[in-house]
Amino acid sequence: MITVADVEAAAERIAGHVIRTPTVTSPGLSALLGAPVTAKLELLQRTGSFKARGATAKLFSLGDAERAAGVAAVSGGNHGIAVAVMAGALDIRATVVMPRSAPGRAVEIAEAAGASVILADTMADAFALVEELRTKGLTLVHPFDDPVVIAAQGTVGLEFAEDAGQFTDVLVSIGGGALISGVATALHARRPGVRVWGVETEGARAMSEALASGGPVPVQLSSIVSTLSAPSASRLTYEHVSALVTDVLTVTDAEAVQGTLDLADHAKLWAEPAAGCLLPAARQVLERVGADARLGLVVCGGNTTPADVAVWTERFGLR
Repeated sequence: MITVADVEAAAERIAGHVIRTPTVTSPGLSALLGAPVTAKLELLQRTGSFKARGATAKLFSLGDAERAAGVAAVSGGNHGIAVAVMAGALDIRATVVMPRSAPGRAVEIAEAAGASVILADTMADAFALVEELRTKGLTLVHPFDDPVVIAAQGTVGLEFAEDAGQFTDVLVSIGGGALISGVATALHARRPGVRVWGVETEGARAMSEALASGGPVPVQLSSIVSTLSAPSASRLTYEHVSALVTDVLTVTDAEAVQGTLDLADHAKLWAEPAAGCLLPAARQVLERVGADARLGLVVCGGNTTPADVAVWTERFGLR
């Protein structure tokens, strides 16, 4: 498992290449949820999500031969965008594999950044294909099964701990688990006693299933939230979450989309459903720990379009 020293070293490595995103109190969300809310705005990060942190750290860790050979990444959207953009900035050739369910905008941004994009039928197929590219000499920039990436994602927690006022409970969305693994490592070191909660959607329960099974297992993916849709957790992220996270909560896709609408309405934040899922999960946390809780939300990304949100809103009959 990584340590807070690893996170601190990652912060030094990526300084000047990523943004120290704002940490703000939200009167609107506080009124909506009935408890004080502080939000870490990673949707304002370079490439529109926290993923730029891990991608940058991994790319800087490569040797000359690895940089020359190029890199490969597998992604439901945000990781692919981050690797494409940051690799382009460092003049490293990148190949990004995404499932066909990935947002069209993610594909467009990755291609515009100079990456070669390959579409696979499913997320599981995408992971299999990127392993083939790895055998051909490309360096894999894994979205979550890499201590370098986990430590860099943990810089979100380091900044949150340094910049926020008091909070008792922090909620973090989970795909493969790198973000929550790094954030929990940083918060337990800098804010002892703070509870960290993970959030998944019902159709993308890789970490919940891993915790129930005592280790990573393949899961069937059906969520619209492609950016959280990992086909399994990794042993590395499972170990972090099982040791450091209070619980992993589950919400429906409809609740996640409603959360996106509520973030826009009450917090004036244009977030994707991967972040919208935090609001229904926050209500679950408040039911469990009581009204004296002070909440911290890691708003992980904002790479969604008005057209996407309109389609989901109509599909689920939301307002």
